[in-house]
Amino acid sequence: MKSINEVQDEIIDNFSLFEGDMESKLFYLMDLGKKLPAMPEAHKGDDYLVKGCQSKVWLFPTLELGQVNFEADSNTEITKGLISLLISVWNGRTPEEILNSELYFIEKIGMGSMIGSQRSNGFASMIRQMKMYALAYQQK
Repeated sequence: MKSINEVQDEIIDNFSLFEGDMESKLFYLMDLGKKLPAMPEAHKGDDYLVKGCQSKVWLFPTLELGQVNFEADSNTEITKGLISLLISVWNGRTPEEILNSELYFIEKIGMGSMIGSQRSNGFASMIRQMKMYALAYQQK
C-alpha cells in the first residue's frame, strides 16, 4: 500500500496534467466521484450526513483490523469527487495515520480556486468529520 504522502503526490501529479484548465480539472474531479463504489441506501441515514456541507454528503465509517474505511456518496458530482479524493488518501489507514497526516495536496492542486468558498467550507467539514471518526476509533 502506498503511503499517505505517495497518494497525495499522485493526486498532485494527476491534476498537474490540467494546469491552467479549470474546466478540465472539474471534469476530472467529477469523474473521480463517478468511480466511487455505490453506497448502500441503509448507510444514507441522517446519522451519516456531513454537517456544514451545502450539498448532501453521506460518510459511513468502519473499523476493521485496526484500519478505518469510508463509504461515501453525495447528491452532486463535484462534491462526490471531493470526498473521493479524501477516501483515496485515508481509506485503509489506522486512526493515528489519519489524525497525524497533513493534507498538502489541497493547496498544491489549487482546490480553493477550483471549488469556491461554499464548497471549500463543505470540504473542510468532510475532513473534520473523517478525522472525528478516526479519533472516535482511536479511543475505542
